[in-house]
Amino acid sequence: MACINEYVLRKVIQGDELAFTQLYNHYKTPATKFCVSLIKEEEEAENMVHDVFIKIWEKRGQINPDLNFNSYLFTCLRNLAFDYFKKVEKNQTLRQEYFDRMEEAYEIAPDTEEAKIVLLRAGIEALSEKRKQILKLNVEEGKSYQEIAELMRISKNTVKNQLVKAKQFLRDRVDLAAAL
Repeated sequence: MACINEYVLRKVIQGDELAFTQLYNHYKTPATKFCVSLIKEEEEAENMVHDVFIKIWEKRGQINPDLNFNSYLFTCLRNLAFDYFKKVEKNQTLRQEYFDRMEEAYEIAPDTEEAKIVLLRAGIEALSEKRKQILKLNVEEGKSYQEIAELMRISKNTVKNQLVKAKQFLRDRVDLAAAL
């Protein structure tokens, strides 16, 4: 992959949206492949690439065009992947806490609406921060997929996928409790 030329990078720094689109299109595929190779989840890798490019656009004035942009981009992506692994580890701890709470709720009041509410709240707490935020915006605030996508600067399809996964996770947990 050839590096993007310095002229395009200087145009991005000056706020040229067309040049930014060119920069994004140039790096999107290799950046996504790089993230997938690290975290093994394509959807999350695409989100990381979008997040990094949003930060690049927001901080474009701080970019030094004399330095290697390729190295800068992939270092940012690698650091974001490390942050992702930390979140995954934290979520595993939260999930274990959820299962502990689920057992307590079932022992206290099995097959009641109160137990289901406790399990549902515990399940929501076990969701990743991003899924929890998307779920809250959709369910509690009544925002559409498009509104959430614009607010969070992610694609409408990502919003839909995250909501489907969050709701399935919660449904599975309540069904699991009912089976106990």
